[in-house]
Amino acid sequence: MKKLLLFVVSVIMLVPASVKADEGMWFLMFIERLNHRDMQKMGLQLTAEEIYSINNHSLKDAIVQFNGGCTAEMISKDGLVLTNHHCGYDAIAELSSAEKNILKDGFWSKNRSEELKPSSLYVRFFVRMDDVTKRILAVVNPSMSELEREKAINQETAKIEKENNEGGKYTVSVRPFFQGNEYYYFVYQDYTDVRLTGTPPESLGKFGGDTDNWEWPRHTADFSLFRVYADANGNPAEYSKDNVPLQPKHHLPVNIGGIQENDFAMILGYPGRTNRWMPAGGIDQNVKFAYPAWVEGSKVTMDALKKHMVQSDAVNLIYASKYAGTANYWKNRQGMIDALSKFGTAKSKAGQEAKFNKWANKKENKAKYGNVVPTINKYYALTNEKSRHDNYLMQLLRSSAYGTVSRGLGRQLEMYAKADATKRAQAAPAILAMAEEMQKEVYLPAEKDMLAAQLNLYAKKAGYNLAPMVEKLAKENNGDFTKYVNDAFESSLFTSIDKIKAFLETPSEAMVTSDPLYVLTNDMLNHYNFRSEELIASQNDFGAAFRLLVEGLRESKIGTIIYPDANSTLRLTYGKVRSLPADKRNDATINNYTTLEGQVKKYKKGDAEFDLPVKVLQMTADKDFGRYADKDGTLHVNFLTDNDITGGNSGSPVLNGKGELIGIAFDGNIEAMAGDVIFDSKLQRTISVDIRYILWVIDNFSGAKHIVDEMTIVK
Repeated sequence: MKKLLLFVVSVIMLVPASVKADEGMWFLMFIERLNHRDMQKMGLQLTAEEIYSINNHSLKDAIVQFNGGCTAEMISKDGLVLTNHHCGYDAIAELSSAEKNILKDGFWSKNRSEELKPSSLYVRFFVRMDDVTKRILAVVNPSMSELEREKAINQETAKIEKENNEGGKYTVSVRPFFQGNEYYYFVYQDYTDVRLTGTPPESLGKFGGDTDNWEWPRHTADFSLFRVYADANGNPAEYSKDNVPLQPKHHLPVNIGGIQENDFAMILGYPGRTNRWMPAGGIDQNVKFAYPAWVEGSKVTMDALKKHMVQSDAVNLIYASKYAGTANYWKNRQGMIDALSKFGTAKSKAGQEAKFNKWANKKENKAKYGNVVPTINKYYALTNEKSRHDNYLMQLLRSSAYGTVSRGLGRQLEMYAKADATKRAQAAPAILAMAEEMQKEVYLPAEKDMLAAQLNLYAKKAGYNLAPMVEKLAKENNGDFTKYVNDAFESSLFTSIDKIKAFLETPSEAMVTSDPLYVLTNDMLNHYNFRSEELIASQNDFGAAFRLLVEGLRESKIGTIIYPDANSTLRLTYGKVRSLPADKRNDATINNYTTLEGQVKKYKKGDAEFDLPVKVLQMTADKDFGRYADKDGTLHVNFLTDNDITGGNSGSPVLNGKGELIGIAFDGNIEAMAGDVIFDSKLQRTISVDIRYILWVIDNFSGAKHIVDEMTIVK
């Protein structure tokens, strides 16, 4: 998901008149200078001060980063938070059990006392930001190695963060932009007492499943509701029954008037990562080497998990979140391969770099920029095969909970065995709790299947230079790790709480370091992290060259991008409600929204992806939409805008020109899957849940009108 920033006077000179308003992820502090007039022409009715203000409440005070990976928004004066269902998925699954499966059945608290507290969940409020480019760049020089440069920057960063955290009250983060050519610091305040208020049943919240993911038309209620709590003075506090709902500085009014084609649409959120400055060699490497391995490894994990998840609700709850996350990236990476190949993105980037290289080798530029492109290309040539290997190995390490056991529980047990009796007594309860928590989150037959299948794939396909132990075992077992993994799980210390307890009574370092799962995972992790001297040198040269490439593209004006990549900092993107060409799969009059009738047409009784509650079928037949029906008589479910977003924008508010909530973003369309690398103004769309459908699910379908009543509803 995608839209960005720009910086002070020097950057203003770089803004060409041809830049489309719907491309870019912009810093809020520069809206007045760079975007406000353009936004007003498109329909914005707010001042820049009403969007971002340090001294007064503004829109930014209603936008939070949700648990580090999504976005959410405050929608009531009593701390109610709205985000995506898939963003709250971990917490909802954690709070579910086979006996009370709220992930499957949904949940609506009747009052504050019924709200549910997951073990770990936080929201982050953005306080302010500022430019520290001159200060950071003053501590580095061109003669430094990348490691020396990083060390100097880290030291200065620590000073800046300490100066601005007000004795620990705030979290401060200094972040690089334009590949380390500019730096800004961001001040945040975190609240950790966040409780589940409501969630639709999974049949609505995840309707369409993997099949519809990244597709249009969509028909899903991808939302969930939480509440932020604080101490009596409104300050962050650990969970306590004495905490009270947070009174936010600003909450978003909710507009149920509906949307039309070409209506202004603005999104504020925390886009995670884009790579629009990536060189041609990097794009080529991803398409041909890294992403195919990622896709294949993900599919192996999904197949191994699915076999067990369909057999038991309890097992399904254990792995629901992991499966959903794996499936999301599996489809995303395949879509990236297809889109980047179709558009010839690497080729067009290479053409740009050829122009840059010609400019770079002019007499006046050669000393600084002459070797930039050759250095970058040399690095990618060196690492192409390794990138494929590393992605197969990465999927192996990520798949099973035991894939990295030597670095987690294994490291703790090793340290325990080396400690004296006093330190052991202190450490034992935490280690046992860690082991018990791990066992609650695994189902051993599934873990065995995942690990064996991933080892089989890695040994067969990774090429390059396999981890030594894996290579040895592959030869000894004819490439089939099934028996080895089964035997390892049977004898391993890490797969049994009883064995862990016995170890804590009579610890032995050798028992840990000779454990078959410890030895195997330690070997793989060491291999994954190993860097040859040649690679270290090449990475150093590449880091400097990439930074110079970005600097040179901006200086020469050969580069057409004028904003830095997303990096999980708060950004604003603006555009319009905008349809795609007519699609016979969508029953809507204009292909910029979908309807509840369209959702029912996809209904398949008992299907894991397309089942629906009987009540939805009946209410659709009766056209029981209440005040949330559109003027055309239908209930709109999802809609399209041409905003520039990426991962991390999930849950972001979609706002009209008055700053009122009209929906929440949750996805993009597969035709524009290359959007993290290139922005296609013709095809790229943001898919959002219409706020009227959200309120209908809460109010009419679920009978939780009291939750809607605390919102500020406007037409």
